[in-house]
Amino acid sequence: MTSNLVDDPYSQVLFEGLPEFLPGWVWLVGGGPGDRGLLTLHAVNALRQADAIIYDALVDKAILSFARPDILLEFAGKRGGRPSPKQKDINLRLIELARQGKRVLRLKGGDPFIFGRGGEEALQLVEEKIPFRVVPGITAGIGGLCYAGIPATHREINQSVTFLTGHDHTGEMPTALNWDAIAKGSQVIVMYMAMKHLHGITDKLLQAGRRPDEGAAVICNASTPAQQVLISTVSEIAEASEHSHMKPPAVIVIGDVVKLRGGLDWLGHANDGKELISDPLRASFPPTTED
Repeated sequence: MTSNLVDDPYSQVLFEGLPEFLPGWVWLVGGGPGDRGLLTLHAVNALRQADAIIYDALVDKAILSFARPDILLEFAGKRGGRPSPKQKDINLRLIELARQGKRVLRLKGGDPFIFGRGGEEALQLVEEKIPFRVVPGITAGIGGLCYAGIPATHREINQSVTFLTGHDHTGEMPTALNWDAIAKGSQVIVMYMAMKHLHGITDKLLQAGRRPDEGAAVICNASTPAQQVLISTVSEIAEASEHSHMKPPAVIVIGDVVKLRGGLDWLGHANDGKELISDPLRASFPPTTED
């Protein structure tokens, strides 16, 4: 593994004044939704200084090329339904490496503190008196929507966004969420890890009064070359996603901002002929899947 930033004279100016990664510290770093161009400068600064990297399943392996060639790399990814490291073991490994005097980089997809268990890991570090730093990353609920041409907010449509997870710590649909309140009070809903329970979630929302014809989208592998976007409605998105055979990782958005994709799909058809939607609340469309 080689890095073109470690010895580049230009990088000395680029990273001048950024924090030094000290031995015995753990940095919890967000790697963004997939496109390595969405890494922050702080994230690259961490990668080029780290002695050990504990990385997640959703981290683009190309990101690791920013690290030194002698880096210790350990995979700690969690994927639903597959064998994966236990969170307790990951926490203990971070502590162990830090106590060895290593600069430990915990590299996560998206943002460490948005459904990334970064808070759990940080609290364990606090308990063990391990110094740490948190480097925010672009979460898929923002960056993924942007790459799909779907704005999270639009002044004429919504003034709020709700982020939620599609399963709890047991893997089942969350029971602690007030689905009635979410359906009635959340103008735009962005869901992480929700494909498995999408039928149940949309049923709850519809029963609570969500409009069946409201826009809905599934974005798989957001911001990567493998990105797929499925456009449908609240009442049909679950069945449409099953027929599409799309697989996680995915972020799902419900709200009439979805209908703006026809004009804002800057990666796809909008570059050939933008579709101006003057009244998104009245727009309708058939389900479509696009790579």
